[in-house]
Amino acid sequence: MIAVPSLAEARDYERMMAMVTGYWVTQTVRAAAMYNLAEHLAAGNNTPKEIAQVEATDLDATARLMRTCASLGLMMSEDGAHYSGTSLLSTLHKESPNSLHYFAVSQSAPGHWLPWGQFPEAVRTGEHQVTAAHGDTNIFGYLAKHLDEAELFTKSMTNLTRAAALDVAAVLDTKDVELALDLGGASGDVIRAMMRANPELHGGVFDLPHIVPAAAAVAQADGLEKRFITIGGNFFDSLPVADLYVLKYILHDWDDDSCVRILKNCRAALIEGGRVAVVEHLVGEIGQPGIAPILDMDMLVLTGGKERDIAEFDTLLAAAGLGRTKVSTAGAFAVIEATPTD
Repeated sequence: MIAVPSLAEARDYERMMAMVTGYWVTQTVRAAAMYNLAEHLAAGNNTPKEIAQVEATDLDATARLMRTCASLGLMMSEDGAHYSGTSLLSTLHKESPNSLHYFAVSQSAPGHWLPWGQFPEAVRTGEHQVTAAHGDTNIFGYLAKHLDEAELFTKSMTNLTRAAALDVAAVLDTKDVELALDLGGASGDVIRAMMRANPELHGGVFDLPHIVPAAAAVAQADGLEKRFITIGGNFFDSLPVADLYVLKYILHDWDDDSCVRILKNCRAALIEGGRVAVVEHLVGEIGQPGIAPILDMDMLVLTGGKERDIAEFDTLLAAAGLGRTKVSTAGAFAVIEATPTD
């Protein structure tokens, strides 16, 4: 007699199938973003033929892609020929305020994608797999040599930061700050949000030389160029003087020793009365839902860094001569403020 799966067993089977085939969905979403399906449907180009002609893609493959996108809830079709986008698809529109267009493309591009194929080796060794996949010392070395992907990655950080930037600006008091620097700030969304919240604040982005031109261009487009500076450099070497350093999504990229080195450089360059603001996801209790645990796996395979709980951040700060003074919630992020202890 063949055993009939229980309802719970059937649900577990379907759930595991979704997990195992998740990378199929990732690349389907990547193609939807790359071929601008959200933009085309919003503009009224709503058939596979119209989109295939504009994007120079195969007609049959485009039709199959759109059919699959409909099954994923990205679009709908009443007649099987004409499609309309859903609110979910709008998150792939470049101009959406909640856009994840560039994040979808950059995370599934070779630089980030191929190391994940080596993920079991990352677990076995505890080492990131960028060298195995690409021959580079780390993901940032890879991006420095692949500027097309570096541009996508910078824009993807804008996708992730745009909404959070307003939350961070709302909880960081800058009324007595003369200069705030966004370390590794890419296009500077966080610092520009802080400058808009405080019209007296001077701010800037300190990042690798090939990154900072994008920040300068966006600041000029925002009309902030008179109060905004960009400085190219490496935060492992030294930092310009400032009285507030903001590190969003920075420390999780690095191992403990590297984090302490960055924080020590902050401590050394801070003016008297200055502080450091670390903006990261916090790891919660085991089994607690959230992005931090799965993001921790991304750090393992890509950077050798990790997501941390508040006690681990306290340890890093103390090793650098800093002490936590405040923790605020900014959307899904924690803003950990610290000042020198000696």
